[in-house]
Amino acid sequence: MNYDSIKGLIFTEKSNRDLANGKYYFKVVKDCTKTKLKKIIQDFFKVEVKQINISNVTGKVKRFKGIEGQRKSYKRAIVTLKGDQSINFQNLK
Repeated sequence: MNYDSIKGLIFTEKSNRDLANGKYYFKVVKDCTKTKLKKIIQDFFKVEVKQINISNVTGKVKRFKGIEGQRKSYKRAIVTLKGDQSINFQNLK
């Protein structure tokens, strides 16, 4: 199984608030699909996935010292777990 499809977690105010509802926000690679991501999360974290929502986030156009640039675009996955399950990131090696 290729676990490289998950780039990392997304920590924002909204994502931290949704942790109480069993929702986890991940940054994933561009070619990742819902079925592929569901299998990866269930195998790696040993939890049951209820639902996955995937969206493409476009990078914002920003200005720094008068020079215009753009932040990187990425693909975001919102994973909802079944019941009262949670992912414990402390035990990962």
